[in-house]
Amino acid sequence: MNEKLRSNLDRIIWDIEEARLQVSAHHIVKLVGVTKYTDTQTIRDLYELGQRAFGESKVQQLVSRSEELEDLPLEWHFIGRLQKNKINHLIKTNPSLVHSIDSVELAEAVNKRLERPMNCLLQINSSGEASKAGVAPEEAKDIFDRIKESCERINLKGVMTIGAHSEDEKLIQKSFETTRKIFEDTNSEICSMGMSGDYKLAILCGSNMIRVGSALYK
Repeated sequence: MNEKLRSNLDRIIWDIEEARLQVSAHHIVKLVGVTKYTDTQTIRDLYELGQRAFGESKVQQLVSRSEELEDLPLEWHFIGRLQKNKINHLIKTNPSLVHSIDSVELAEAVNKRLERPMNCLLQINSSGEASKAGVAPEEAKDIFDRIKESCERINLKGVMTIGAHSEDEKLIQKSFETTRKIFEDTNSEICSMGMSGDYKLAILCGSNMIRVGSALYK
C-alpha cells in the first residue's frame, strides 16, 4: 500500500472533521476523490483505504475508468464541462451525480436522451470569471426552477461552484457564500464546492461535498 496516499487521505479526512465540526456536529461532508491526476491502481488503493466516491472531468476518461474498475462498487461523479456530443456516452456510464449542468439548454439536451432519472447539480459561476462555466448567481434560482419544471428526468439535487481564482481569501469566501445562499434558496440537498486548495474554507461556508484531487497525490 502507498503510505503517502494513506497519509494524504488521513490528513484530508482530519481537515474535513475539523472544519465540519466548526459548522455543526450534524454537518456531514462527502469527499469526492478526483482521479484525472492518477491511475487505476491508485484508485484501487484508495478504495482499499475506504474511499468510495470518485470524480472524472472528461467523459472519455469516465467511460474507460468505470469499465476498468467495474469489479468495484464505486460511486462515479462527472465534474467537468459537458459537451452535447458526449451526452450519450456519459449516460451509458450511469454516473451517481453530474455536477456540471450549466444552462437550461444543456439540461434539456440531457433530459431528452435520458430513459431514467439522473442526479445532477446546477453549476453556478459565483465569481463571475469569464473562464468559468455556470449560470450567473442572480439568475440561478429562476434557472433552477425552470429545469425542475421542464426536465422531468433531471433530478436536480443542488448546486456546484468553483471558488474564485484568487490569492484573496475574502474573494474565495464570497464566491462560496454566494453559492451557499442559492443552495438555501433552492431548498437543495447538495452544495458541492471546495477543491484541493480551498476545501476547508468551503466547508466553513457550508459545503457538504468537496472535490479533491492533487492534495490526495502530492
